[in-house]
Amino acid sequence: MDIHGHAAIVTGGASGLGAATARMLAKAGAKVAVFDVNAKAAAEVAIDINGIALHCDVADSAAAEAAFAKAAADHGPARILINCAGIGPAKRIVGREGPMPLAEFERVVRINLIGTFNAMRLAGAAMQKLEPLQDGERGVILCTASVAAYEGQIGQAAYAASKGGIVGLILPAARELAQSGVRVNGIAPGIFATPMLLALPAQAQESLAASLPFPKKLGDPSQFAALARHLIENRYINGEVIRLDAALRMAPR
Repeated sequence: MDIHGHAAIVTGGASGLGAATARMLAKAGAKVAVFDVNAKAAAEVAIDINGIALHCDVADSAAAEAAFAKAAADHGPARILINCAGIGPAKRIVGREGPMPLAEFERVVRINLIGTFNAMRLAGAAMQKLEPLQDGERGVILCTASVAAYEGQIGQAAYAASKGGIVGLILPAARELAQSGVRVNGIAPGIFATPMLLALPAQAQESLAASLPFPKKLGDPSQFAALARHLIENRYINGEVIRLDAALRMAPR
């Protein structure tokens, strides 16, 4: 799909991978709506890219429906959805204080997996009503998984389960939405220089980078955005989850 002129939604677009992707889309000529629970940060990104910012808890049905409706009213129905909203707290299944509180596991799965599905279902419903473009394409949905979906570390049970769910969601979603000319793909990033990682001490960042086969450096969010752009523009990629990880294979801890 040619990005120029189309409406796009980026969840978790206020920072990190989402913000970089929102900026890429705007530079390519898209009309971008930035969804995030951090309204202030979302507004700052939206101002930079001449887009709109909408406060949205992606796992809340009513809130997401309202945000999608507002974005469509301002920009028209989105042909591009990028799911970047997510959290990644670390907690052992059984720690020194006993078993992980079930509510904490539920929260990670709710935001990462249910939030991704919620945005996907709303975008897919709207996209299937649009006029087809070249090759009958109506829309593109990209979801953010993680290498933790394949090699989750100790302390990542909730996060790995939520991201594994996203990996498992891609193919059945792509098969179903193919009937409407909507492609669905995923990106599984490795260790990226996002606000969460950049908050670590420099020594910890260097240690993480040294664990990578090549290149031995943290991924830049612009590299995630570049792959997202290719997946949008390459109409033959569908139902795939692509690792973006410098050949990283995560150790147990």
